Amino acid sequence: MTTETTPTTRRDFIGKTAATAGALTVAQSAWAAGSDKIKVGLIGCGGRGSGAANQALSTKQEGVVLHAVADAFKEKADGALSNLRTKHAEKVQVDDSRIFSGLDGYKQVIDSCDLVILTTPPGFRPYHFEAAVNAGKNIFMEKPVAVDSPGVRKVQEMAKVADEKNLKVVVGLQRRYQNCYIEALKQVKENGIIGDIVSGQVYWNGGGIWFRDRQPGQSELMYQINNWYYFTWLCGDHINEQHIHNIDVANWFIGGHPISAQGMGGRMQRTEKKTGQLYDHHYVEYTYANGVRVNSQCRHQSGVYNAVREEFTGTKGKIYLINSGACYAVDHKGNTIWKYRPSGEPAVAAEGEAKGKKARRGSDPDPYQIEHDTLQAAIRNNTPLNNAYYGAESTMTSVMGRMATYSGKELTWDQALNSKVQHMPAIVTAETEPPVKPDADGGYPIAIPGKPGVEII
Repeated sequence: MTTETTPTTRRDFIGKTAATAGALTVAQSAWAAGSDKIKVGLIGCGGRGSGAANQALSTKQEGVVLHAVADAFKEKADGALSNLRTKHAEKVQVDDSRIFSGLDGYKQVIDSCDLVILTTPPGFRPYHFEAAVNAGKNIFMEKPVAVDSPGVRKVQEMAKVADEKNLKVVVGLQRRYQNCYIEALKQVKENGIIGDIVSGQVYWNGGGIWFRDRQPGQSELMYQINNWYYFTWLCGDHINEQHIHNIDVANWFIGGHPISAQGMGGRMQRTEKKTGQLYDHHYVEYTYANGVRVNSQCRHQSGVYNAVREEFTGTKGKIYLINSGACYAVDHKGNTIWKYRPSGEPAVAAEGEAKGKKARRGSDPDPYQIEHDTLQAAIRNNTPLNNAYYGAESTMTSVMGRMATYSGKELTWDQALNSKVQHMPAIVTAETEPPVKPDADGGYPIAIPGKPGVEII
């Protein structure tokens, strides 16, 4: 849910709310009252976290500074700061006392900042979101927002509290901020260019991902956190961590979540024991309340067909959505009936056209940057903004898909959402035993459809 109201200045906002102590407390907690600075805190200093912090510091808003950072591994915090200082020397105002490492460093960052960036492994997201909302802080959090149903329910609960506290929340499903997708949605919903949607296909088929070797003396817990992508309790599998982008587009264009899902998946190339619990392919058939079915594919395999895109078939034609910006629609005879044209700066667009980059994102604003521009503008102008609702809904949709592929069963939305199976422990400290452990041969428990073993639903 994203709504807007007439912008007000910060002084107007504080003046209007000073009449009641409770409302003033909201204003003070949401943004450092009496200061023109927005102190940004980064929690999770990997590649995506560093990228998000760079974008937060690249907005046109005045007074935005990086104030504190935290990561489970100090070397990652130090590396992120070194990188960010080369790009934003004056805006990186983090002294050694505000560089936190370990699994509880997020608490100090939240306490000392006005706007927090949550980019740790997804399993931690519900608890970090809860802590930030309870502390009255504005939030950018990466997708997915959870790895299991209890985590999704926690985010849904705290989304309401965020609204009550007048906090601003953006979730990193950047296609919602991308011009070609926004224009395509307008063509479908307002102009009816393809008629009523009757089916859809969404894809994230690509190669594999990174792996980090076990370090000398490293505990099993920290080894798994360092290789978080390979463990369900930390990642939710790649249908949740990666393919959620395409699944989110399906929910967005259809206008809600599916009512059931069934599918299949497994491991064919990803066969080494060290690669944790992750499947290397998932295929899910989602059925929506209006009878529309969306077929979902994601794959981590080499030497095979790759695709990262979405398409929807309607009564009048088809629309094709591609992250590069090359979105278009055809009728059922194959005639092009609409093609996206970038709406960025004319000079940039002209340069792109001259280089043969027709209708490409390169001549449009960067949606990753727009996320942070929008969030900071909402903070400054006090306009309502809370993406946590659709972030939770799309996360639950991808989690339900994983449940279906792991179990081999058809599941309803209510059955999946109300599941009590909790993969991510409620509290994780350096002494916590990881919820999954290797066997004597170094292998981890892997879900096998139709057979007991890994708890699924």
